[in-house]
Amino acid sequence: MDAAGLKALQAPLKDAYREDADRGLITLRAAGAVDDSSIACKVETGRAIVTAGLHPATGGSGLELCSGDMLLEALVACAGVTLKAVATALEFRLGEATVSAEGDLDFRGTLGVAKDAPVGFRAIRLAFKLDTDEPQDRIDALIKLTERYCVVFQTLNVRPDLSVSAER
Repeated sequence: MDAAGLKALQAPLKDAYREDADRGLITLRAAGAVDDSSIACKVETGRAIVTAGLHPATGGSGLELCSGDMLLEALVACAGVTLKAVATALEFRLGEATVSAEGDLDFRGTLGVAKDAPVGFRAIRLAFKLDTDEPQDRIDALIKLTERYCVVFQTLNVRPDLSVSAER
């Protein structure tokens, strides 16, 4: 897809959201079922059901997906799609591009071994490798806009309101 095709695809959506801000507010959903025979959760991905389980550092077998890995994978996927969309819109000359993310966890917090150890990622690093002959200022603009418009990155960067509930 080129810049004109992307603009044509998105223009009616942008117009609709400008006319009525409520049309731009969409609730995404995820669902899963706790496995009754193991410490795992079966998550519906829209294409298949994946099983998430304990990371080996918390006693897992390593056969199930780790939710921490899934979070990093979601970040990579979102950043990659956003990078490509922004590059297309900017008519940025982009050959091959790869995206990677890594994050540091202290499993002492997750296992309740040390109260001073945080639960969750201490740091996450997102990296791009770009095959391009574009000047550095255009590369910087591409990355800045990718960061700005990547939903997962911004969700991690600017904490949303969170709530938890339980029903019978």
